[in-house]
Amino acid sequence: MEVDLTKTNNDVLQGTLDLLVLKTLSHGPMHGYGITVHIQRASDDVLRVEEGSIYPALHRMEHQGWIKAEWGTSENNRRARYYQLTSSGRKRLGEEQQNWEQLTRAVASVLNMA
Repeated sequence: MEVDLTKTNNDVLQGTLDLLVLKTLSHGPMHGYGITVHIQRASDDVLRVEEGSIYPALHRMEHQGWIKAEWGTSENNRRARYYQLTSSGRKRLGEEQQNWEQLTRAVASVLNMA
């Protein structure tokens, strides 16, 4: 099974994408493509984030002040924007993690009642 986080415009999935990106960046600065590869690999190829979704999300999170970007050189010697968490982004990551845990507990509770 594969879940494409770009196929729906649902607020839950947008929040999920934010959570995944913020968590990925908590390990250190990364360029957009590197973020998508990390999410895909860390999820054993279940989650895929397409280019058409990652860059608007990164731009939105940068506008929110959760991440900041600067130009650098990628592993293959290309110019790339590297994103990193801000202190506001670390706070937001904590909030998003709490929200996710609350949501998954609630869903599990409903599923376990059946």
